[in-house]
Amino acid sequence: YLKISKLALAFAIIHSKPLGKSCKEYTEHLAKTVSEQDFGWKLKVEALEAEVLRLRQELLLNKICPRFCLENDAPAETLVDQECINPVSYSSQLDDSGCDVSNDYAFDSLGTASDFHQSEHGDTSKRWLEKVPPLNFRCTSKEESLTAPMQFLQHLLEIRKLSEGRILQADFTELENDSFTICNSVSQLLDGLTVFYNSPKFPVSNFLTEAVCVLIGLITDTKLSNHVLKKCFKKLEEFKKNLIQIILRNSNVNRFQALHAVSHTLVLLGRNNILRNSLISLLLSEIHQFSEQLLQAHQIQAMYDITHYENIFPLCMILEQLLQNEPEESNVSSADYDGEERIKFLTNLDQIILHLSDEFPLFSLYLWRVSVLLNSAQIQ
Repeated sequence: YLKISKLALAFAIIHSKPLGKSCKEYTEHLAKTVSEQDFGWKLKVEALEAEVLRLRQELLLNKICPRFCLENDAPAETLVDQECINPVSYSSQLDDSGCDVSNDYAFDSLGTASDFHQSEHGDTSKRWLEKVPPLNFRCTSKEESLTAPMQFLQHLLEIRKLSEGRILQADFTELENDSFTICNSVSQLLDGLTVFYNSPKFPVSNFLTEAVCVLIGLITDTKLSNHVLKKCFKKLEEFKKNLIQIILRNSNVNRFQALHAVSHTLVLLGRNNILRNSLISLLLSEIHQFSEQLLQAHQIQAMYDITHYENIFPLCMILEQLLQNEPEESNVSSADYDGEERIKFLTNLDQIILHLSDEFPLFSLYLWRVSVLLNSAQIQ
């Protein structure tokens, strides 16, 4: 049947082709016309899907808290208090070669600049509601495509804070009945952040900083995180893997600003006790794999990827930062990540350091520092 259909289509094209055009040219013209029509339909479908998601988001918010004001036309401030995170300033690095990172954003500041502080609940409902940005889903750029999921999740966090302060009554059991909406919103937010980090624009806007704040706030919140992690844990794991690969693959000359932005987000994710252990395992795996490859290249005097070597240091810094700091909640043991990846990393590590220390002293030092932190965590 397929062969007959193809033959019939071929005859139809031959009989209908205009004068002065070959069959090949006419076929390519028809294929292009059909593909353009398909692209137009895809855009319409995407727009309709976005509208359906918007309606589902509004409906879910209304079910959780009918009294919550969705149509607030007051000037919108950011949901998360500005003190919760210090936005990374890249303005003074735009004309820099990317080699000097000491002035605006150093890894030593990761532990303090990203601390989240819980807001006080003594405010009135009016003050809280005035801070909530209105739902707005009409976006014109890639950056603004994060608006819809981010604002929906912002509203969820705001309702959570208001209900905690007993300013509003909210029924979060509705999240169980409509897990698709929150899962889809989180997925869109993660995809949007991945697109940005793959091709970042500097200086980084406060809007993207807010998006990361909302994501971390959602994962950190005890009541909301259960709903999110149940449905979106695999997506979050994929997001962390993508960020690590973005760091390793980046070969631009002025890439260090971008690497700092991604590293900052990974540290924020790692400060959550649920995501911390899996992130540490991923980092241990990547660093161990690279150290073995570097040792093999050194032993046979082969060439190694200098870009990969340079990009491994942000991963070492992130790992050291996470191992030095305890998770946000102390009910998770520091040694919970001790498993297969930890054993692999520490196996023959002394020999690796011994062989690499002369030619790669800085990398060897980082390997030793990480091993000390791993062993001290196990002893504790």
